[in-house]
Amino acid sequence: MLLAVSVTVVAWASAFVVIRWVGHDYAPGSLALGRLVVGSIALSAMMIGRQLVRMTPREWGLVAVTGVAWFAIYSIALNAGERLVDAGTASMLIQLAPIIIGLLAGIVLREGFPRQLVIGGLIAFAGTVLIGISTSTGQADLVGVLLVLVSASTYSIAMIAQKSALRRLPSLQVTWLGCVIGTVASLPFAGGLIRDVASAPLVPTLGVVYLGLVPTALAFSTWAYALSKTTAGRLGVTTYAVPPITIALSWAFLGEVPTVLAVIGGLISLVGVAIARRSVRSGGRPPEPPAAAPTPGGLLQEKRRFSRSAPPPG
Repeated sequence: MLLAVSVTVVAWASAFVVIRWVGHDYAPGSLALGRLVVGSIALSAMMIGRQLVRMTPREWGLVAVTGVAWFAIYSIALNAGERLVDAGTASMLIQLAPIIIGLLAGIVLREGFPRQLVIGGLIAFAGTVLIGISTSTGQADLVGVLLVLVSASTYSIAMIAQKSALRRLPSLQVTWLGCVIGTVASLPFAGGLIRDVASAPLVPTLGVVYLGLVPTALAFSTWAYALSKTTAGRLGVTTYAVPPITIALSWAFLGEVPTVLAVIGGLISLVGVAIARRSVRSGGRPPEPPAAAPTPGGLLQEKRRFSRSAPPPG
């Protein structure tokens, strides 16, 4: 699971850099639809030969919420918001999402509020605030702020819906359907996408293809797999590692030298993530004494008892 989380975090961090790079040639809606089209094609290819699990109406609703809220609305709102709000302010606002996820997961999914998770999350958010302060320019349009907050809110709600759907459905199936549904919801921007593809240079268009293949198809798949193995609150806090990695990638590929305060904030964020992840590894449950060997007739009951008592993987 650690590998899946690492792939997701690095891929999503790279997405922020590429979005800033291609944003001059692609409008927010066009960019969102373009990457979703590529992502849907890639995920459809990954689904070839796999047997679909039949879904209940409730599960269809959960996947639809994931597709519309996360794949479509989140992407479009964030792309548009970052045109009106400086990067530092946007990073602070979007990182409210893990806090919202933790609250929703604790209440709606009854995951509770583990102490180390709360402490680690607050420390990581404090680091993000330092990063935001160091990179903010004071140019924060109210509409842009609201758009970024919409992104954070829809992302949080979608993740809770996704976690509920993953209780029974395969992670790849949920990701594929969510991406396809998000693509359909973004079709009103098809005309703009056609115009942007026709007028944009080749390199930015390749950037859109990258966004569809890696941060969308690959990263959303690894994210869903990791989410199926742990709690929403604990996984959500790992996204605080995205801003420090984004800073490093921006420095390497865009020549944007980070300030000392941004570096300090990045280190604090990583420390907070490490504290929160420590609660996952420790499991938080005392070991149980060994049970007596089950009788042949009670083997099924013993297996069920073990599956309930085992700590969540991670």
